[in-house]
Amino acid sequence: MFDYIKGSLVSHKNLPSGCFITIDVNGIGYLLKVTERAYNQLPENNSDMQIFISLIHREDSMFLCGFLNKEERDLFEILQTVSGVGVKAALTIIDEFTITELMGIMINEDYKELSRAKGIGQKSAQKIVIELKDKLLARQDYLVTKTDVKVNNEPQCTIEVRNVLFSLGYSKEEIDNALNFVLSIANIKLETEEILKKSLQYLAQQ
Repeated sequence: MFDYIKGSLVSHKNLPSGCFITIDVNGIGYLLKVTERAYNQLPENNSDMQIFISLIHREDSMFLCGFLNKEERDLFEILQTVSGVGVKAALTIIDEFTITELMGIMINEDYKELSRAKGIGQKSAQKIVIELKDKLLARQDYLVTKTDVKVNNEPQCTIEVRNVLFSLGYSKEEIDNALNFVLSIANIKLETEEILKKSLQYLAQQ
């Protein structure tokens, strides 16, 4: 229904119930709930800004959540498709981890790392990883910033692996070495997830 709003930052408050900002758009003040990370990156009051939004509609209330970029907003909405993950938990996870960090957690199925987020126990983290992994990998093309490095005639699956590994901070040389090793394995399946898992195992041992 709504994508973003653009206006002037009027006020910002860090309260026990969360971080909130008010943006004036043509004389109308929009109150948005934001993560603490976004709150700490805000410009000065009366500065113009654009913020991506998600409308939360409950039986007894409606409110807006705001995000500094579209990818975080989309991730916030994907997180809530996991059973048991509501607005509070989704915001907590986004506050604790960047998109690339969370993608790495899902790929490695590292639910213990995910449980570092406040209020997310190990059982909940394990459930989130199981339910969220495939959803994130399926939408990684726009959640993670893609590189412009492509090799002629390279299979799409290895191109996707390169993009994820670049987003996780590996260099082109490290990625080339990992892919060369993994693709030399005779029984490797030419599927993105399998190649990615083997590549990460190889890189972890270097």
